[in-house]
Amino acid sequence: MIVMGRVSAPFGVKGWVKVQPYTESVDSLFRYPEWWLASAGGWDAMKVDEKAVHGQVLLVRFAGMDDRNRAATLKGRDVAIPRHQLPDADPGEYYWADLIGLGVENTHGQSLGHVERLFESGANPVLVVRGNRERLLPFVDAVVKQVDLEAGKLLVEWELDY
Repeated sequence: MIVMGRVSAPFGVKGWVKVQPYTESVDSLFRYPEWWLASAGGWDAMKVDEKAVHGQVLLVRFAGMDDRNRAATLKGRDVAIPRHQLPDADPGEYYWADLIGLGVENTHGQSLGHVERLFESGANPVLVVRGNRERLLPFVDAVVKQVDLEAGKLLVEWELDY
């Protein structure tokens, strides 16, 4: 499963929820008629019955969700799509989920830690690198020199004292 968003809140009284997408285009998740929502026991398949874009969030009503109380039970759950349903990334592009956990080393061979998570800053994605301390590195060509998924590491132009 690749996490592609998160249910942020119920919306209205007819079972709709707001979903914060983690995709490049706000409506990319709409390509998939069935989403998987995280639960204590793993993942639950949910069929999307109705959908709409509302600014930078998605509004969705899942099959069987017909009132606000039921929709409220979904708040905070991750939304995922099975990996095999996603298109292959183009050369030089990466799914964020593939970057999480990679080791981060600078061009001097010094370890900065590992990628804990990413977030969008507006200008560019930002890597949150956790080592002896937390570092925020912009995910841009001037900083990220090489992504080696097979070796499990990123090579970056970043000094230890930054």
